[in-house]
Amino acid sequence: MTRDLRTPPQGGFGNHFASEAVPGTLPQGRNSPQRVAHGLYAEQLSGSAFTAPRADNRRSWLYRRRPSVVTGAHQPYAQPLWLSGPGGPGSDEPPAPPDPLRWHPFERPAAGEALDFVDGLVTVCRNGDSDAQAGIAVHVVRANRSMGRRALVNADGEMLIVPQQGRLLVTTELGVLDAAPGQVVLVPRGMAFKVALPDGECRAYVCENHGAPFRLPELGPIGSNGLANPRDFVAPAAAFEAEPGPYEMIRRFGGRSWCCVQPATPFDVVAWHGNLVPLCYDTAHFNTIGSISFDHPDPSIFTVLTSPSDTPGVANCDFVIFPPRWMVAEDTFRPPWFHRNVMSEFMGLVRGQYDAKPEGFRPGGASLHNAMVPHGPDAEAFERASAAALQPVKLVDTLAFMFESRYRLRPTAWAMQPARLDAAYAGCWAALADRFDPATDPDPELPA
Repeated sequence: MTRDLRTPPQGGFGNHFASEAVPGTLPQGRNSPQRVAHGLYAEQLSGSAFTAPRADNRRSWLYRRRPSVVTGAHQPYAQPLWLSGPGGPGSDEPPAPPDPLRWHPFERPAAGEALDFVDGLVTVCRNGDSDAQAGIAVHVVRANRSMGRRALVNADGEMLIVPQQGRLLVTTELGVLDAAPGQVVLVPRGMAFKVALPDGECRAYVCENHGAPFRLPELGPIGSNGLANPRDFVAPAAAFEAEPGPYEMIRRFGGRSWCCVQPATPFDVVAWHGNLVPLCYDTAHFNTIGSISFDHPDPSIFTVLTSPSDTPGVANCDFVIFPPRWMVAEDTFRPPWFHRNVMSEFMGLVRGQYDAKPEGFRPGGASLHNAMVPHGPDAEAFERASAAALQPVKLVDTLAFMFESRYRLRPTAWAMQPARLDAAYAGCWAALADRFDPATDPDPELPA
């Protein structure tokens, strides 16, 4: 990639950015001049309807060596493990059981198997409808090969990529982002990108969001600062590939994969400006909010990004993290409580342990608690937290996350294979006995 090294990456979620790899390329005072500098073409990429309210309108102007219309005819591309939108009751896919589900760490590519980001992507569960622009699909990527001269364009939704093992070098039409485990990358719907693997292999979780684009949640009584702050989201500087030659383009369109060969790279944008941009966020910058008196607040306080639905306060998808943090609440059961939820919760573990599941839930694995499926801390976590001395404790070397959706998530046949499922998961609650004794005095040390 070629760019002006004097131009640093830019920070800010929702900002209007401007970047040029060759100084003097961006037109001044207009978006579409009669002749663009250096013989380039002007092209707009719209992430919202033209008439969307200004606060929700997303678009960027790209000044590129060839417009993206210069491509080839598309043919179906065989990627049977990438799925969208579950079928109805009459389909031959497995039903979603009303059970808590947990998966062992997802396996690495088999010996002799060469998989890049596209071919190594497998759907774990999904809901909604990509054509109706509602719901999400949750995938895991297990890859050991860079994409080279092939690129992916997802017309069905934006992609939130959560690396768990190995760095990802994500080349987009607007520039390059570098993400290690602990960071996340958000690629807008319809934007071409490819993934290289500097460490030779990777495992990552992906949320394919078919609904409203992710945005920062409202802060309400929290005020003007806290949670994920806009300045910590980094957009790339303009960069372009100079090497000639054809590119294989993989397009996700209508819940199916397609491919074509086009005569030149899609990464030929010399300059751009706008607010529809790929972003990288380091979760270490998340400003955790929590109780400093008593009780465990709702997990909503850990929301990084949200995709709203047509029902206020009920998200199409929330992206929630559980990072290192202090626990200081008094007279409180500090891990997450037992609960049932109208939202469906897919959880992954990037590193360390999750405080409610110290055993069994391992980095690179996942769990799914669908709508109204009971769940909570396992018996060991319950006993330990119930008896712990409530001194200030810092949870360190841990990072879990949730993709939470208002729609029920349907696991795929691949995900429901017995070898991948943790069949003993429900047993982690078996030791929670009935301990009710009306003759027992309240703990005299507890406040009245």
